[in-house]
This record gives sequence, C-alpha cells and structure tokens, in this order.
Amino acid sequence: MFRVAEKSDAAQLTGLFSAVFGDPEPVAANIFEKFAGYENVFLAEEEGQVIASLCAVPVTLQGRKGAYYYGVCTRPEQRGKGVMTELIDYARSQLLLRGWSFAVLIPASASLFDFYAQRGFQKAFGLREFTRPIRRNLWAQADFDSVTAKGLEALRRRFAPDAVFLNNAGYILVLTDLYTLGGTIVSSEDGYGIYFKKDDQTLDFVELFAEGDRAAEKLMEAARDKTGAEQAHITLGAQQNLFLGEGVARDYGMIQFFDRPFDVQEGYMRLMLDME
Repeated sequence: MFRVAEKSDAAQLTGLFSAVFGDPEPVAANIFEKFAGYENVFLAEEEGQVIASLCAVPVTLQGRKGAYYYGVCTRPEQRGKGVMTELIDYARSQLLLRGWSFAVLIPASASLFDFYAQRGFQKAFGLREFTRPIRRNLWAQADFDSVTAKGLEALRRRFAPDAVFLNNAGYILVLTDLYTLGGTIVSSEDGYGIYFKKDDQTLDFVELFAEGDRAAEKLMEAARDKTGAEQAHITLGAQQNLFLGEGVARDYGMIQFFDRPFDVQEGYMRLMLDME
C-alpha cells in the first residue's frame, strides 16, 4: 500500500533512513519533521511495516511549485521488486493533485542516473569544476560567517534567480549542516562564496557567485588571507558566467516534469543537504 506518512510513522521512517544512509536517528528525525514535513513524505507499506519512503521537500523553480526528492530509500530485502518505481509514480500522482509541476533530485551515485532516467527523469543542473591559484592580496576585505538562512536565500535570489529554492526552514537546516561540516561563508557587496578547507594549501569552494571574475577573485583572496591556502578548487553551475572556458563539466541533478516541460537550461541547484 502507498500513502502519505503520518507523525505516528516517525519511528519506522527514521529507522529506515538511518539504516540506509547511516545518519543518527535524531538527524533523520529533523529531515522528516523540519526539512520535508510528514505531509510531504510518501511511503510504501506492507503488513504494517514501512518498506520504502521518499521525502518530497517543497521547492520552487521559476515561480513553479515542485518537490525535491530526498532520502529515497527501500529496505534491502525489498529492492529489485519495483517498489520504488511504484512509489515514485504514486508521489507524482499525489503532487499533481496539489498543483505541483515537477520533481528534482540528486542521484547518490553515477549508476543511479540511468535508474531515474528510466523512471521519467532527465539530467539537469550540471556543474563545472576547476582549480586555480589564489594570489596574495593583503587589502582584500570580506565578511565571514555573517550570512543567515534568510540572507543565503536572498543571495541566491540575487545571483541565481533560476535556482531551485527551498523554504526558510530548509535553508536553516542547510546552513546548520554547512557549519557543522566546517564550512565558511565569505561575502561582500559583490558576491559570496562557501568553502571548506580541503588541506593546508587548498580551499574547496562548493558555491561561488559574484558580479564578475575580479569580484570572485577578491573573495578568494580574502579567504586566503584568513586561512593561508594558496589555491582553490571551485565548483560552479555549468551555466555560470564566472571564469568562462575553465573547468570540466559533470552531471549533478535531474528533473521530472509532471505535466508540461519548461526550459531549465539556465537552472541551478546546489547545497541541498547532499554534502558529506
């Protein structure tokens, strides 16, 4: 049987999520209670046991309502029986009734791109990666870790209007996750970046937006002054106009249109509680 989850399913849902993904149950509980909301969780049930679930986290894209499928999981002994395929179809039918237009997701491994493609999803929101040196600039100035959840959403709306947007509760969890994992946000009037210190010499910029290349370089130079790192590994959206011509493209996300397709070539999706 397929149905929408209820609060009374919490123990089974968190147990399954933790068993599949390895997260502590309190972390899993936050996913269901705050990131998605039980009313946006769909499950498959057999003889009173939850055997599969997916979170349809509310998002928007180009003003359209949609879902970010997160925590898609099936009990190991139930895999290969078509349970998740039917659950995805059920979720789509229910979300269509709500007036939602699409679902996006981030496959957990390269092999899953084919799995989801066979179920109506197509690749979108590609990324571009490269490494470049950070020159020393003692005059570079920026703020560090001063961005709030609302501030992050506002920055995204300014620099990436075609992004997939979470709600405020979602951004609170994303920001908390980034800080817990050791991330730092560097920002100025002309842009912002989110980075982790990969090693003594390298900063891993997992997101970087700025008015232009020089503004982006100034953010990195301020980060070098703070950390001592001399190079940056940078991940951008495939369509971003920073450092054009640099980098190697890689697949990242997928989208399923529930009804009429729309253009997502300029779309951006990143930092959706998928950092490890």
